[in-house]
Order: sequence, then C-alpha cells, then structure tokens
Amino acid sequence: MELLFVSCASLLAGFIDAIVGGGGLILVPALFAAYPNAHPATLFGTNKSASIWGTALATHQYSQRVAMRWHVLLPAAAIGFFASFAGAWLVTIVSPEFLRKVLPFVLAAVLAYTLVKKELGREHTPRFSGRIEVVLAGAIGALIGFYDGFFGPGAGSFFVFLFVRVLGYDFLNASACAKLLNTATNFAAMVLFAAKGHIWWQVGLTMAVCNVVGSYAGTHLALKHGAGFVRIVFMVVVSALILKTGYDAFLRPV
Repeated sequence: MELLFVSCASLLAGFIDAIVGGGGLILVPALFAAYPNAHPATLFGTNKSASIWGTALATHQYSQRVAMRWHVLLPAAAIGFFASFAGAWLVTIVSPEFLRKVLPFVLAAVLAYTLVKKELGREHTPRFSGRIEVVLAGAIGALIGFYDGFFGPGAGSFFVFLFVRVLGYDFLNASACAKLLNTATNFAAMVLFAAKGHIWWQVGLTMAVCNVVGSYAGTHLALKHGAGFVRIVFMVVVSALILKTGYDAFLRPV
C-alpha cells in the first residue's frame, strides 16, 4: 500500500515538476508520510533517484520543440552539478535550519514580483548574448545548484524565475532550461546519497516509472499551451510552496 501511495505521488510530482518545478513539494512529504520510521537521508535519496528520470525526460521533450541555448546551458549545468554536490556535502556538517525561516519570505517576494510585473516572462527576449550570458547562467547554476544540494525546496521554480528575470527568457523557455540544470543538480545529490547507501533502489525504480509518465504529460501541456500557461502554474506552485514552507518553519510542532 505504501508503494502504491508514493507511486501515485511520484506521478503527480513528475507532472508538476515538468511544467515549472516544485515536484518535491508533493513527493517528499508523501515519502515521509508513507515511511515515517525511515532515515530522512534515505527518503531524500530515494526521491532523487525517482525525480531525476522525470526531469531528464522533460529536458529531452523540451529540446525537441524549444531552441535550447546549449552553449550557455551545458556549462551552467556542469557548474550546477558541482555546486549541488558541495551543498549536499555541507549539509552533512552544517544545519540548514536558518534557511527554513527565511525561505517563505523569499518565495513571497518572488510571487509578489511576478504578480506586479504582469508582462514578466510572456515574451522571449534574451537580454544578453555571448560570454555575458554564459557567465550569468553559470552564476544561476552555482547559486541554485548549491541551494538544491544544501536544502532544496523550490529549486526548480527558482531556476525558472531567475532565467526569466535575469536573462529575459519567457516562462516556457525558462522552464526548459530549468529542467536541464535541475537534472544536473538532482544527479549530483543522487550520487552523494548513493555513495552513502541512502537510496531504496527498488522503491525508487517504481516511483521513477510513474514520475516519467507524469513528466511526459506535464511537458506536453506546457508545450501545447505556452508561456502564459506556465506562468500561471508557476504562481500556483510558488503559492503552495509559501504555505508549505511557512508551516514547516513556524507552525509545525517540534
């Protein structure tokens, strides 16, 4: 019964993650609810072993329909991989508790900015080119990659927002780019968790199949309905993240 429950959660997480990120909002709590006595690191590792397949498939699907700027994205993905690995290593010796308190306010600022700037991310008009774009994308990969390894909630949505706000991409192109970078950061964390024996591969494989199905459906919808649809889903997911992280930080019993 537990496996059926987390598999359904993985399908829904793959669907949301493929559109705009934030699948961990669904899958991680589901794993903790289904396996309350498991070590948290094992649940996080199992989550990564499933979600990486969905983000990888979404990257491939987007690349068939969206003009991916590979010369910009591949260096950023490589930087994100090493930054995520560093963040995952750091969390083994330093508590990320301070981020738990700050995160709801950061997400609220992101949502407020998106609501105020009604034209944000509707048109794909990259602001930079050449070396400057590569450097800025690499900085985004380093910042959010480190955050994903160290703490994680909303990393995919942060990738999307920064590609829109900093580089001038529309929400559809930003989501496509975010999938590639998120695949790299998920892979880094998975490598670390696997090395430490913190992955249930049999559970992760079943969840991965469901995650891929959800990812396929989510990517199809995003490509069909475009940047405006992705923008709406982005605001819904960020709102849900604010509620979830706010509850975890200030209301959940210790």
